[in-house]
Amino acid sequence: MIRIGQGFDVHAFGAGDHVMLAGVRVPHTHGVVAHSDGDVVIHALCDAIFGALALGDIGRHFPPSDERWRHADSRQFLRHAYTLMREQLAADLEVAVEQISVKATTTEKLGFTGRGEGIAAQAVVLLI
Repeated sequence: MIRIGQGFDVHAFGAGDHVMLAGVRVPHTHGVVAHSDGDVVIHALCDAIFGALALGDIGRHFPPSDERWRHADSRQFLRHAYTLMREQLAADLEVAVEQISVKATTTEKLGFTGRGEGIAAQAVVLLI
């Protein structure tokens, strides 16, 4: 069976000195407003995995109302998604780097990301 999932995540910028992107701490003039570490890449990827498996979204698995997830490392979320999909994705998911693609855009300075108000990520997964 082949399943496709799409995920999207967004966080506003707030106080701080870094953002987390795909589990990497990236120095920045701002942080993000989030219950966990606000890693939009991992959150979008988890949502894509959960979507492909018809298991709801990341909020269903890690609700912001649950204090266990306050300031949580989003890599915990990804590892949980990994155990549900039983396939392997890079580093945390143990697939060849050639199987992962990461792209970025400036959004041509349009919208909230273009105005520097926040950050967004989109992910698509194909599970076999």
